[in-house]
Amino acid sequence: MSRLAFDIGEALEVKPGVGVSSLGTLGDLVSNILPNVYILAGVILFFLMIAGGLVFIFSAGQNDPEGAGRGKKAITAALIGFLIIFASYWIIEIVEVITGINILEPGI
Repeated sequence: MSRLAFDIGEALEVKPGVGVSSLGTLGDLVSNILPNVYILAGVILFFLMIAGGLVFIFSAGQNDPEGAGRGKKAITAALIGFLIIFASYWIIEIVEVITGINILEPGI
């Protein structure tokens, strides 16, 4: 009885003719994704700050203390998120120096 062999890594294509299994190890995959996560987090942070600031300004102008509180919470959450992202970036940089492994720039 024969079995059908199916390599899911080659079936999922990253770009035409290049399967997922050609990306290498899990570490390579994380190293390729991580810099893009920081960019995405920065864009989300920017929009949260803008949205929170606008909600705060408009609510304060209309004497709406609940809306102003929501705006303050959004800004505070964005700043806490920024601190977490900032700290994680520097922790990765420290790990790179200690281990000698390029995490954020895998091709170098």
